[in-house]
Amino acid sequence: MLTDAPPRKANRAGFLESDRIRTLDVPDGGTLPVTAKAIDSAMKSAKSTDVRLACAMFLNAASEFYKVPTCGIRVLAARPLRVRESWSTELFGDYDPETMLIRVWMRTAVRKEVTSVGTFLSTLCHEFCHHLDFQRFGFHDSWHTRGFYERTAGLYHHVRGTPPKRLFWVPVRGGGGRWRIDWPRTNRSS
Repeated sequence: MLTDAPPRKANRAGFLESDRIRTLDVPDGGTLPVTAKAIDSAMKSAKSTDVRLACAMFLNAASEFYKVPTCGIRVLAARPLRVRESWSTELFGDYDPETMLIRVWMRTAVRKEVTSVGTFLSTLCHEFCHHLDFQRFGFHDSWHTRGFYERTAGLYHHVRGTPPKRLFWVPVRGGGGRWRIDWPRTNRSS
């Protein structure tokens, strides 16, 4: 994971605030983990309508807890794959703040297989945290800051019922203020 570069002037204060907020409260009860299990079951059915309904339950519960408007969800088939001469990239999900719609893809780009529930839930939590940036924190943009990734990880581990990992960050050389996760150190500390 790589952070965005800080903006030079416009929205810099919002970017720095996003970077500063490293934690996200999570519900005491098991509502979100229960809905995550429903998503897991729906993924095993391989039917996008079942997955969409389970995701809608998750988003409704999360929106109620965080006291934000519920966002919509579309569950799509195979991830879009962008190929260039020396690289390729897949889109796992996205969020549109104007329509408050999350889109997630449930199948891999190349083999068209149902993705792992961990990857899918991570994407859903990531996109929901973009929703929170606009609706709860009032940001005018939603950046990939260290704080954003920390909040997303906290929500993900709560939903999965797994212990959170401490993320270790290192600056990207020549990256203009960007950071990346030091995965070997992060995994050793767990």
